[in-house]
Amino acid sequence: MEVRRARPQELDACADLYVRVLRETFTWLPPQRHRREDFLRAAGEEEIYVAVEDGRILGIAGFYRPQNFIHSLYVDVRGRGVGKALLGRMAAVADGPLSLKVQAPNRRAQAFYRREGFLCTERGRDPGSDIDWLRLVRET
Repeated sequence: MEVRRARPQELDACADLYVRVLRETFTWLPPQRHRREDFLRAAGEEEIYVAVEDGRILGIAGFYRPQNFIHSLYVDVRGRGVGKALLGRMAAVADGPLSLKVQAPNRRAQAFYRREGFLCTERGRDPGSDIDWLRLVRET
Protein backbone atom coordinates (compact mmCIF):
# COMPACT_ATOMS: atom_id res chain seq x y z
CA MET A 1 0.00 0.00 0.00
CA GLU A 2 1.27 3.45 -0.93
CA VAL A 3 0.19 6.63 0.85
CA ARG A 4 0.73 9.85 -1.11
CA ARG A 5 -0.85 13.11 -2.19
CA ALA A 6 -3.83 12.60 -4.45
CA ARG A 7 -3.34 13.45 -8.10
CA PRO A 8 -5.77 15.95 -9.65
CA GLN A 9 -7.30 13.26 -11.85
CA GLU A 10 -8.07 11.17 -8.71
CA LEU A 11 -10.18 13.78 -6.93
CA ASP A 12 -13.45 12.61 -8.49
CA ALA A 13 -12.80 9.05 -7.29
CA CYS A 14 -11.90 10.47 -3.85
CA ALA A 15 -15.20 12.38 -3.77
CA ASP A 16 -17.10 9.20 -4.66
CA LEU A 17 -15.37 7.28 -1.85
CA TYR A 18 -16.14 10.15 0.55
CA VAL A 19 -19.86 10.04 -0.21
CA ARG A 20 -20.07 6.23 -0.19
CA VAL A 21 -18.33 5.84 3.18
CA LEU A 22 -20.28 8.70 4.79
CA ARG A 23 -23.60 7.23 3.66
CA GLU A 24 -22.62 3.79 5.00
CA THR A 25 -21.19 5.07 8.28
CA PHE A 26 -23.08 8.20 9.32
CA THR A 27 -26.44 6.44 9.61
CA TRP A 28 -27.77 9.09 12.02
CA LEU A 29 -27.80 11.64 9.17
CA PRO A 30 -29.94 11.65 6.02
CA PRO A 31 -27.90 10.17 3.13
CA GLN A 32 -28.60 13.13 0.82
CA ARG A 33 -26.71 15.37 3.22
CA HIS A 34 -23.40 13.89 2.00
CA ARG A 35 -22.43 15.43 -1.32
CA ARG A 36 -19.36 15.09 -3.49
CA GLU A 37 -19.39 18.87 -4.06
CA ASP A 38 -18.63 19.37 -0.36
CA PHE A 39 -15.53 17.20 -0.62
CA LEU A 40 -14.36 18.85 -3.85
CA ARG A 41 -14.84 22.34 -2.41
CA ALA A 42 -12.80 21.46 0.70
CA ALA A 43 -10.14 19.81 -1.48
CA GLY A 44 -9.40 23.24 -2.94
CA GLU A 45 -8.01 24.37 0.43
CA GLU A 46 -6.64 21.09 1.78
CA GLU A 47 -3.98 18.55 1.01
CA ILE A 48 -5.71 15.34 -0.01
CA TYR A 49 -3.88 12.09 0.71
CA VAL A 50 -4.78 8.68 -0.65
CA ALA A 51 -3.90 5.14 0.32
CA VAL A 52 -3.59 3.19 -2.92
CA GLU A 53 -2.98 -0.46 -3.67
CA ASP A 54 -2.93 -2.00 -7.15
CA GLY A 55 -4.41 1.21 -8.57
CA ARG A 56 -7.39 1.17 -6.17
CA ILE A 57 -7.96 3.98 -3.68
CA LEU A 58 -8.52 2.33 -0.29
CA GLY A 59 -8.83 5.49 1.78
CA ILE A 60 -8.62 9.27 1.71
CA ALA A 61 -7.69 12.02 4.13
CA GLY A 62 -8.09 15.78 3.92
CA PHE A 63 -5.46 17.75 5.83
CA TYR A 64 -5.62 21.50 6.46
CA ARG A 65 -1.95 22.27 7.05
CA PRO A 66 -2.22 25.82 8.54
CA GLN A 67 -3.94 24.32 11.59
CA ASN A 68 -2.60 20.72 11.43
CA PHE A 69 -6.29 19.80 11.20
CA ILE A 70 -7.53 16.49 9.84
CA HIS A 71 -10.72 17.51 8.11
CA SER A 72 -11.57 14.06 6.84
CA LEU A 73 -10.31 10.50 7.02
CA TYR A 74 -12.40 7.81 5.36
CA VAL A 75 -11.47 4.27 4.44
CA ASP A 76 -13.20 1.92 2.05
CA VAL A 77 -11.40 -1.14 3.40
CA ARG A 78 -11.26 -1.61 7.18
CA GLY A 79 -8.92 -3.79 9.20
CA ARG A 80 -5.89 -3.42 6.92
CA GLY A 81 -4.18 -0.43 8.54
CA VAL A 82 -5.36 2.08 5.94
CA GLY A 83 -6.51 4.68 8.47
CA LYS A 84 -3.34 4.25 10.52
CA ALA A 85 -1.20 4.68 7.38
CA LEU A 86 -3.04 7.87 6.41
CA LEU A 87 -2.64 9.23 9.96
CA GLY A 88 1.06 8.44 9.83
CA ARG A 89 1.47 10.42 6.64
CA MET A 90 -0.28 13.47 8.07
CA ALA A 91 1.75 13.24 11.28
CA ALA A 92 4.90 13.19 9.15
CA VAL A 93 4.03 16.47 7.42
CA ALA A 94 2.47 18.26 10.42
CA ASP A 95 4.51 20.86 12.26
CA GLY A 96 2.63 20.51 15.54
CA PRO A 97 -0.11 18.50 17.26
CA LEU A 98 -2.74 16.95 15.00
CA SER A 99 -6.36 17.80 15.71
CA LEU A 100 -9.77 16.85 14.34
CA LYS A 101 -13.44 16.91 15.18
CA VAL A 102 -15.54 13.75 15.33
CA GLN A 103 -19.29 13.59 15.68
CA ALA A 104 -20.38 12.20 19.04
CA PRO A 105 -22.46 9.35 17.54
CA ASN A 106 -19.41 8.11 15.61
CA ARG A 107 -18.20 5.67 18.27
CA ARG A 108 -16.12 3.59 15.84
CA ALA A 109 -14.05 6.62 14.85
CA GLN A 110 -13.65 7.68 18.47
CA ALA A 111 -12.30 4.23 19.39
CA PHE A 112 -9.89 4.33 16.43
CA TYR A 113 -8.51 7.74 17.37
CA ARG A 114 -8.17 6.75 21.04
CA ARG A 115 -6.10 3.73 19.97
CA GLU A 116 -3.94 6.10 17.93
CA GLY A 117 -3.21 8.33 20.93
CA PHE A 118 -5.75 11.13 20.49
CA LEU A 119 -7.32 12.74 23.56
CA CYS A 120 -10.59 14.66 23.77
CA THR A 121 -9.92 18.30 24.60
CA GLU A 122 -13.32 19.87 23.91
CA ARG A 123 -16.99 19.09 23.25
CA GLY A 124 -19.32 21.32 21.32
CA ARG A 125 -22.18 21.74 18.91
CA ASP A 126 -22.22 23.89 15.79
CA PRO A 127 -24.95 26.56 15.51
CA GLY A 128 -28.07 25.11 13.91
CA SER A 129 -26.97 21.50 14.48
CA ASP A 130 -28.43 18.94 16.85
CA ILE A 131 -25.30 16.75 16.87
CA ASP A 132 -22.47 17.17 19.34
CA TRP A 133 -18.84 16.88 18.29
CA LEU A 134 -15.61 16.16 20.13
CA ARG A 135 -12.27 17.81 19.39
CA LEU A 136 -9.47 15.28 19.56
CA VAL A 137 -5.77 16.16 19.70
CA ARG A 138 -2.58 14.13 19.44
CA GLU A 139 0.95 15.33 19.90
CA THR A 140 3.10 14.40 16.90
